[in-house]
Amino acid sequence: MTTKADFTPEEWDAVLQGPPTAGMIVLTAQSGGTFKETWAISKAYVEARQQHGASELLDEIVASKPEVDHTHYHSPAELRDGGLQHLRDAVSLLRAKATPEDVTEYSQFVVNLATKVAAAHREHGQDVSPAERDAIQAVTQALGTGAA
Repeated sequence: MTTKADFTPEEWDAVLQGPPTAGMIVLTAQSGGTFKETWAISKAYVEARQQHGASELLDEIVASKPEVDHTHYHSPAELRDGGLQHLRDAVSLLRAKATPEDVTEYSQFVVNLATKVAAAHREHGQDVSPAERDAIQAVTQALGTGAA
């Protein structure tokens, strides 16, 4: 099993920021619903905590408060581009240091979180807008997990 101890503090920070960054990419894909969508990020962490024990790595990730470094991004486009690169870097780091099962659990958590954010606020009568669907697809591709 992979744990926080397997990473440097900088590496661990990169891994921790991946899930909320994915949520922010989806949140900024379509205007509106910011409160509900932000709440969906926290709710995804709470739900993952309730499934404690499946992955020690994921347990340690969801035990922390979801945070995104907002100082790096000055526009939704910058957040999308930089955030997707951050996700690629985080999953690459995990592939180098974590078990394949932990990489899969992490990727599934990130995509699940992104999907929950998209569905948190109906836009134009749709549960998930086309822009949010595109953002989820981009997150999924950045993680290297195939189609959403």
